[in-house]
Order: sequence, then C-alpha cells, then structure tokens
Amino acid sequence: MDQARWGRRIKAFRKLKGYTQIEFAEAVGYSLSMVGEIERGKRQPSDAFIERTVETLEVALVELRPPLDENKERG
Repeated sequence: MDQARWGRRIKAFRKLKGYTQIEFAEAVGYSLSMVGEIERGKRQPSDAFIERTVETLEVALVELRPPLDENKERG
C-alpha cells in the first residue's frame, strides 16, 4: 500500500534527523495523531504535508519518495 510506504519513509527520515514524533508534529504544524496515522500507514500524506516534511527535514523530495519498485527490490 502506497500510504504505508510513505509512512515508513517519513518515520525513517524523521528519526534520522533526530526528531521525536512530538517535535516533528510541532515543526510541520500538524497534530501528533495525524503524524502517527501517516507513519503507521493508516492515512495518505497530503501534498502539503509532504512539502512541509521535505522543508522541515531538509531532504529532497526524490530522497523521501518511496521507491516505485520497493517490493521487487526485496526479491
């Protein structure tokens, strides 16, 4: 599911950059519950959320975007 892949990527980059979930939610301007739902793959991140995430974590969108063939890579 695409939203689950987005969630895993966002969570991984958030942790890599040293943000707790609470700190990250405050930084991007979204509720903690929404961030949690996105990271757990229960909610598809909006374009606005992705844009704020890229800005906050200072990563390029191409880095954050899940690979198109993620399942094939696991082989």
